[in-house]
Amino acid sequence: MATKSIKVVFLGGVGEIGKNMTAIEYGEDIIVIDCGMSFPTTEMPGVDMVIPDCSYLKENVKRIRGFVITHGHEDHIGAIPLILKDINVPVYATKLTLALIEHKLIEQNLDRYTLKTVEYGSKIRLGCMEVEFIKVSHSITGAVALSITTPKGIVFHTGDYKIDFTPVDSTRMDLIELAKVGERGVLLMLGESTNVEREGYSMSERKVGEALDKIFAANIKKRIIIATFASNVNRLQQIIDLAKKYKRHVAMHGRSMENISEMAKKIGELKTKEEFIPINKIKDYPDERMIILCTGSQGEPMSALTKMTSDNSKIKITKNDTIIISSSPIPGNEKMVYSLINNLYRKGAEVIYSALQEVHVSGHACKEELKTMLSLIKPTYFIPVHGEYRHLKQHAQLAELLGIHPTHIYVPDLGDVVEVGKGGLKKINQVRAGATLIDGVDMGGDFNLILRDRRHLAEDGVLIPIVVTEHGLVAEEPELMARGFTCGDDILNEAKKIVYSQMNTNLGKSVDDQKVAIRRALKKFLFTRCKQSPMILPIIIEH
Repeated sequence: MATKSIKVVFLGGVGEIGKNMTAIEYGEDIIVIDCGMSFPTTEMPGVDMVIPDCSYLKENVKRIRGFVITHGHEDHIGAIPLILKDINVPVYATKLTLALIEHKLIEQNLDRYTLKTVEYGSKIRLGCMEVEFIKVSHSITGAVALSITTPKGIVFHTGDYKIDFTPVDSTRMDLIELAKVGERGVLLMLGESTNVEREGYSMSERKVGEALDKIFAANIKKRIIIATFASNVNRLQQIIDLAKKYKRHVAMHGRSMENISEMAKKIGELKTKEEFIPINKIKDYPDERMIILCTGSQGEPMSALTKMTSDNSKIKITKNDTIIISSSPIPGNEKMVYSLINNLYRKGAEVIYSALQEVHVSGHACKEELKTMLSLIKPTYFIPVHGEYRHLKQHAQLAELLGIHPTHIYVPDLGDVVEVGKGGLKKINQVRAGATLIDGVDMGGDFNLILRDRRHLAEDGVLIPIVVTEHGLVAEEPELMARGFTCGDDILNEAKKIVYSQMNTNLGKSVDDQKVAIRRALKKFLFTRCKQSPMILPIIIEH
């Protein structure tokens, strides 16, 4: 029998940026908040994406009442198509978020799923818990905070947010309802921590529109190309409105830009009566009448903007282009972004980016906004989420500064199971959590060993000795295939002799023993002679 207390299980998004996932439990009921992914680091060669390890959820799938999603960014929905294959429970989210999720499910050829649309202010019951969806501002339409009423009290999850008093869609963050939740009494608050290091307040999204307006006015004779996140529908709306003001046509370039803009237009989140110009038709319009909205603001190698810098692209960058990169580099992407900017300059274009003008604002709350949220919600207990460990620690210190007792604050690690009760916040268990690496499909197995081998191959190359035997004896001269490392013919000839010698020395032994002997001898020889340690994979073919 499950203990009748609130438990919070941290499966992603703590001590890291991305792959957000948290489970809230009471009795026999579990609800899962968000289901995100993160991008691989340079230490993960060949990996396409990283998602949370969901072993715990798979073990408790009969208790899961549904996924509740705070918004439609990849770090909150990117893992859903993969995880729903094993955990087929209803998914609850606002209109645009669900549209983005459904598009992913269709792409993955999933035909069994249940998606349920929620409205701002609506409430749903999942088992013994009731979830209220509260409007917040963020860099994507449809973002919500979650007020989860359990038999023991309210658990409040901020989701990702900023306090924007002049939002583009004119639908302000529901500060009144947030204050009402605080007045009802919140037992535990889970608060996003991404921008805790930034003083003051985040700028309004409208500031980007004002900056873009000035750029449009100063470039009336030039073609304008804007790279931004396709999911930032409010920014797309501002750009489309400016295009109308300056009598320009809009073309969408890049798969996600084309898909999301059409999707948002279809459901009424992107408001325009004008048709987008097909990218293969832009040559029919003069430069001063065109805006190209494209992907590639992070310098991704296969993105539309990066392809434009190559000679193989159908769209040629010229001196008559003004290119606006309306984003900031995601940590880890700086090298790719600045390489892209350099290449655009080499093509003769004018390039405008956030270091030069206010063409991007953050979607995350800065320090003063975090204080405001804590003051509105007034939680008894507080756990910082959504950030690296330094972010969580600083958010915890901020909560303490606002009067929450240090013993009522907990800084979590992945896999922690924290019980919320009369005794306060108490870690009661550690479950399997971390990363599942996706390389086309789930890599499975011990992915640490797989990554170790890939890094070894990337850094040191591979040597494959091939030996043909007949009745246990070497039938012909061994062959050596070397890839990814350099050595002369004299070294390879000596290596062949070593292989031949090891085969004769180990006559009568098993094939596995012979391979081990060859590997050891070659490893010692190559390191001594040329200070290299390639992966050695002997192949013995018995006739």
